[in-house]
Amino acid sequence: MPSFDTVCEAKMVDVKHAVDNTAKEIATRFDFKGTPAAVELKDKEITLIGNADFQLSQIEDVLRNKLTKQNVDVRFLDKGDVQKVGGDKVKQVIKVRDGIETELGKKIQRLIKDSKLKVQAAIQDGKLRVSGAKRDDLQAAMALIKKDIADMPLSFDNFRD
Repeated sequence: MPSFDTVCEAKMVDVKHAVDNTAKEIATRFDFKGTPAAVELKDKEITLIGNADFQLSQIEDVLRNKLTKQNVDVRFLDKGDVQKVGGDKVKQVIKVRDGIETELGKKIQRLIKDSKLKVQAAIQDGKLRVSGAKRDDLQAAMALIKKDIADMPLSFDNFRD
């Protein structure tokens, strides 16, 4: 039976390159000299450290530019709250989304079911597997998902005929 997977995964190698390039730029920029400005990547979390909210927004802007150059969609970033760290430092943790959350998976399942296409959708390990009897129905389901779920960087892989 033909099927495909709907996934929400960033290429972590490209994210790492973007974070490294951001760290290099921060180290050489004049407005960050003598400040604790830094950016780190651990697991799937990017930590921004700076003096004030303004400096964090500057670092985030540089990071977004570097991610765009690496062809990583910035919709993968899930910003956390700004936290005070000892002294005059502040930090912000940005999570890199990986996998489709259950809530979004259910929303996509409902969307497919309401469309009356002859396909089934099942949530499996952060992916949504869509299967059907006809290839045309699967392609229609892909178009429907792309059109209606525009706020998430979804991609399709593992298309089987």
